[in-house]
Amino acid sequence: MTVDVRKLPTGFGRLWTAQTVSSLGDGVTHAALPLLALTLTRDPMALAVVTAVGTLPWLLFGVLGGALVDRWDRRRTMWVTDAGRAVVLAIPAAAAALDMLSIPLLAAVAFLLSLGGLFFDTAATAYLPDLLGREPARLERANSRLRGTQTAASGFAGPPAGSALLVLGRAVPLLADAVSFALSALLVRSLPAAPRPVPQARESLLRQARAGASYVFRDRLLLGLALRPAVGNIAFLAVETVLALFAHDRLGIDTIGFGLLLTAEATGGLLGAGIASFLGRRLGTGTAPTCTAAVEGLAILGLAAAPNPYVAGLALAVCGAGMGATMVLGPSLRQAIVPGHLMGRVASTSRMLAMCAAPFGALLGGWLATTYDVRTPLYTAAGLLLTMTAVTSTMTGNRRVEAALRAAGLPDDPDRSEPGDPCGRVPCRTPRGR
Repeated sequence: MTVDVRKLPTGFGRLWTAQTVSSLGDGVTHAALPLLALTLTRDPMALAVVTAVGTLPWLLFGVLGGALVDRWDRRRTMWVTDAGRAVVLAIPAAAAALDMLSIPLLAAVAFLLSLGGLFFDTAATAYLPDLLGREPARLERANSRLRGTQTAASGFAGPPAGSALLVLGRAVPLLADAVSFALSALLVRSLPAAPRPVPQARESLLRQARAGASYVFRDRLLLGLALRPAVGNIAFLAVETVLALFAHDRLGIDTIGFGLLLTAEATGGLLGAGIASFLGRRLGTGTAPTCTAAVEGLAILGLAAAPNPYVAGLALAVCGAGMGATMVLGPSLRQAIVPGHLMGRVASTSRMLAMCAAPFGALLGGWLATTYDVRTPLYTAAGLLLTMTAVTSTMTGNRRVEAALRAAGLPDDPDRSEPGDPCGRVPCRTPRGR
C-alpha cells in the first residue's frame, strides 16, 4: 500500500491558522508603520533607521537565540513570544492616542517586535519537522501553504486594512496587530506537544551556538542557501526603505494607493509560493532559487523605470513571485537535511546571515536616496540580485542537493513512492532535469 507522504496532520491546521491570523496583523503594521513614520519626518535617513533597527536582533542574538530554541520547548517558545509581542504593541498604540509618538519609540518597538520574531520564527521552523516528519514533499506542501496564506494575509488583506485603519486613528492599526498576536498565542498554545530537545551535557550555550554556526559555514549547500536571502535582503531593504517615498513623490500614490501597491507584491508572492514545487521539479531545487534571483532583479529594474503606478504594481508582483518561490524551496530543503537537534541553531544562523545584511541594505537605500535620488537604491538593488545568480549557482546546484538528500536517507525525487516501503519512500534514480 502506498503511503501519501504529503498528508498533513490535523495539528498543522492550528499552526496554519495561528500564523495566518498573526500575518494579517503584520500586514496591517507593515503598511501603517512607514506611513506613521512619514507623519513624523520626511528625512530618508530617519526612515532608514527605523527599518534598520528592526533587523538588529538577528545581528546581536541570532545564533544564541537558535541555541536557546534548541534547549527550550518549541511550542511554549512560540506562544509566549506572541503574547509578549501583543503587549509590546500596546505601548506605541497608547503613545499614538496621547500624541506622544516619536521616531525613537517606533525604532524601539521595531526592535522588540523583531526580537520576538527571532524566537518565534526559529522555534516554528524547528517545530515543523517535529510535527510533520522530514519527507521533502510534505514539508514543501506545508511551507507552500504557510507561505501562501502568510502572503495573502500580510499582503492582500493587511496593507489595505492598515492604510484604512490609519485613517481612523494612529493607534488603531497597532491595536489590530496586538489582537492578532494574542489570538495567535492562544492557538499555538493548543498545538500538540513536541519532544523536548535532548540536552547536551557539559556544553555551554556559547559552545552550542558555535556548533550550529560551524555546521552552516562548513556545508557549502547550507551556506549557499543562506547567502541567497542575505544578498536578497540587502537589495529588498534598500528598496523598502524608500518605497513609500518613491511611491508618493515619483508615482503620485496616496495612502490608500500605497497599501494597494504592497498588495500587488503580495499577489505575486502568493503565486510564487503556489508554483514553488512545480519550479523545483522542472528546474531542480538547487537551480530554481538561482533563476528567481534573476527574475527579481529584472523586476526591480522595471519598478525603477515605471512610468505609472500600474507598471510599478506589475513589477512588484513579478518580484514577489520570485521571492515567494524562494522562501518555500529553501527552508523546505533545509528542514529535510538538517538533524533535528541542530535545527534551531542552523535555522537561526541562516536567518541571521540574511537579517544581518538587512540593516546595511536599509542604510544603503537611505544614503543613496539622500546623496543621489530616490530611484538610485532601486537600480543598485537590481544589480545586486542579478549578480546573485552567479554567486550561488555553483553552491546550490542540483547535484549537490541530490547528494544531500541521499545523505539524509531521503530519495532524490520525493514524489516517488512504491508499495512495500513502510515509510512510503524508496531509493530512486536521479530524474531527468534535476
